[in-house]
Amino acid sequence: MKKQNRVVILGVILVLLTSFAWNPLVGSTLRAEVIAQLQETFGGLFGGKGMLTPARLISAATVIVIVWLVNICICWVLETIGKNNKRSLSVVGLFTSLCKFICVIVGGVWALGVLGVNVAGIFASLGIASLIVGFGAQSLIEDMISGVFIIFEGQYHVGDIIVLDEFRGHVRNIGIRTTSIEDDGGNFKIVNNSDIRNLQNRSMNRSIASTVLSISYDADIPTVENVITAALPEMFERNKDVWLSAPRYIGVDELGESSVVLKFIVEVNEQNFFGARRRLNRELKVLMDKHNIEIPFNQIVVHQADK
Repeated sequence: MKKQNRVVILGVILVLLTSFAWNPLVGSTLRAEVIAQLQETFGGLFGGKGMLTPARLISAATVIVIVWLVNICICWVLETIGKNNKRSLSVVGLFTSLCKFICVIVGGVWALGVLGVNVAGIFASLGIASLIVGFGAQSLIEDMISGVFIIFEGQYHVGDIIVLDEFRGHVRNIGIRTTSIEDDGGNFKIVNNSDIRNLQNRSMNRSIASTVLSISYDADIPTVENVITAALPEMFERNKDVWLSAPRYIGVDELGESSVVLKFIVEVNEQNFFGARRRLNRELKVLMDKHNIEIPFNQIVVHQADK
């Protein structure tokens, strides 16, 4: 759901909650309680003590809606500011995630205070250290610190292509706790920031796409090499939108069971890695057909014993 729609929905909920204060269909007693409670709530952080009443519930719900509205507005402003470049998007993702955590904590504490819960007493009795351990915040803090280092060391940014544990994809979001990666098939991998180690950032430099071509043992290697070498510049002219330079013929890569294997490479941007390889395969196949150069397939020779 878009942020604009969320703001509208939350705004409607806020109006419905506060409408008790002026709705003529609501009893005068409840209206008076709601008005008094709202005044008490927003006059101080922990306004009011006493029994749980409908007025307190309405006031607590109002607090939660307001805090969430503030969160959405802050996130929208951050995302608007951060549309300039990858680094800005990465920093915005981190602070957006942090903002959500803060709003959840502030909204929860404020709402409990409105309901008459002695939040300060709970914190004092449990102790900050025991509260952190109790909620398993040790791993949370580790993820947060790792996220900060990832952003400010520039290890990767939103939009970069990285390889992590053999999973290759675009970085879609860097949060305060996790990083989201999407591969070409639309699959997402979500990893805790503290668990990200030994990654490859494939967006920092040009990439090399490679492919191989099998030709028959009956083919004349020098003749085939001359045909290929002459055709490579023309291939580049047809594929300049994907290739960064003309493909290069590396040489005989392998003497296979049924064919001689030739290897080719071409420089590409990482986002075009797979498309560049597919185009190179097509160009080579068309070239072989044009010059009647056989691309063999595996053959099985069966010997029948004499009876």
